[in-house]
Parts: sequence; C-alpha cells; structure tokens
Amino acid sequence: MNTFIGLLIIAIGSFGQSSSYVPINKVKEWSWESFWLTQGIFAWLVFPFLGALLAVPAGGSLCQILSVDVSAACKAMGYGMLWGVGGLTFGLSMRYLGVALGQSIALGTCSAFGTIIPALMKGTDLFSGSGLILLLGVCITLAGIAIIGYAGSLRARNMSEEEKRAAVKDFALTKGLVVALTAGIMSACFALGLEAGEPLVVSGASELFKTLPATLMVTCGGFLTNAAYCLYQNTKNKTFGDYRKTSLLVNNLLFCALAGLLWYSQFFGLGMGKSFLEPGSVMMAFSWCILMALNVVFSNVWGILLKEWKGVSSQTITVLLVGLAVLIFSLVFPNLF
Repeated sequence: MNTFIGLLIIAIGSFGQSSSYVPINKVKEWSWESFWLTQGIFAWLVFPFLGALLAVPAGGSLCQILSVDVSAACKAMGYGMLWGVGGLTFGLSMRYLGVALGQSIALGTCSAFGTIIPALMKGTDLFSGSGLILLLGVCITLAGIAIIGYAGSLRARNMSEEEKRAAVKDFALTKGLVVALTAGIMSACFALGLEAGEPLVVSGASELFKTLPATLMVTCGGFLTNAAYCLYQNTKNKTFGDYRKTSLLVNNLLFCALAGLLWYSQFFGLGMGKSFLEPGSVMMAFSWCILMALNVVFSNVWGILLKEWKGVSSQTITVLLVGLAVLIFSLVFPNLF
C-alpha cells in the first residue's frame, strides 16, 4: 500500500511537470530568453526555497540544515550547474521538437543516466539480484521511449514542412535531436546532485520533506547557469525591453509563476513519494527512472491534446500508444519481484 501511495504522489508531481510548458502559450510578446529566465526564478529559486523550509524542524533554520555538511551542499550545487546546461537545452528541445518528442528523447536519456550512475557509485552489481532487476527496468523504460521516438520519426516523415511548422513553430529534427540528447545527459546530473545532498538532514526533519534542501541547492546551481545564458541572449538580441512592457507584466509573471510551480512539483512529489518507498529497495533506486517515465507519458498526452500529432497516420498513433504502454509497464516491473 505504501508503495502505491508513493507512486501516486510521484505521478501527481510528474503530471504537474509535464503540464509546465502549457502556460508558455499564455505568455505574450516576450522572447524565449525572457520567459525562460523569469519562470526559472520561480521554478529554481522561489518554490524550491519555500519547499526547503518545510524540512526545517521546530526551532531550527534552513541555514542550519545547509551547514550540516558544507561539502555536500557545494557538490549538490556543482551538479546543479551541470544540470543547468541540461535544463537550458531541455527547454530548447521543446522549441525544436515539440512537447511530446522533445521530452521523450531528453527524458529517456536522463532516466537511464540518472538511475544507473548513482547505482554504480554505490557499488551496485547490475548483473545479479536487485541490480539486475534495476537494469532491466531501465532497459524497459528505454525501450518504451525508443518506440515513442520512432513514432516521432514517422510523424516527421509523413508530415509536410507546413504541417510541421503548424504543430511546432520552430521544428528542426536534426538540431532538435542533438539538443535533446545533450539535455538528457546533462539533466541526469540532477539525480547525482540529490545523491550528493543526502547528508543535508537534521534531527527532527520531516521524512516527507527531508530531500528538499538538497533539491534547493541543485536548482540554485542550475539557475546560475540558465541566468547567465538568458542574460547573454537578452543582451545579444536586445530583448531587455521585454521586462519593461508594463501592460503585459502581470499576465506574464502570473503564467511564468504557474509554469515554475508546475515544474517544481515533480521534485516536490519525488521527495514526498520516496518517503513511502522502502529504503534500499529496488523501487527506491528506480524512483528517478519512474519519474522520468511518467514525465514522458504525460508529456505525450499533452502532445496529443495540443494537436502535435494532428494529421499523422493511424500506424503512427498505434506505435505511439504501444510505446506509452511499455512505459506504463516499466513503472510496475521492479515491484513484481
């Protein structure tokens, strides 16, 4: 029962993340870099800070938690800066491939690296016992994502350039694939940052929220990377004027805040969900992969709702649904043993 509750909480957070790109359409007359920086303030600073405060026990402080192990805090932030490159290119993958295909490829790569590397760092034998189950679970997840990727290639093959542009304004398959793969590899550093930040817990901290201070350090590192790039783009493209469009400011801040809250909900849900999983179990080790798989499932549901798959053949839709079914199976596979 606890495992089901944990998975449900992770799924709710995943749905929030997969919905976080929808408010983009409500942001008016801002360049990409202006939107990305503004939503990043909410996604990587404001809400992670508020979430981390929930881990502070009565009579304690957030500074006390972060100073428990300064080295761990710095490592988490360092991994966050590397993850920031992934977060930056992740946003670009949506721009070039759309919500469905962009998230599928980036999150597939992220799920594999973010699950396998921490297991190897802990000395897990991936070819026997629970390590083998973990490896097989990752392989099933990757198989599902590969099938979805194939559906995306069929879509690109069967659509005219006009149809591609109508579904995704800046569609560019080759550029998008390179960006999405880079995003996936670098985004896996978030999982490494969470592992590095595990010592950031003090006595009396709630089990539900104890991972959130580490999450804050990772997102702070990611914010630094993204802010530097976005400010550079603001300078290069002369788009600082976006922030002075006072008639749009309330609308755009509102939807940037909503996007940031929805994005952060995945890690808020992951932290809470893991507290219901058995420590040291395969499901615990597989939790990162579960989150990424759910993100792919929900992002493709949004892709269908946003008509990114409009005009494709029934064969392509069938391939897409098979891929989604494989991903859903991967969520429960480790719990079968």
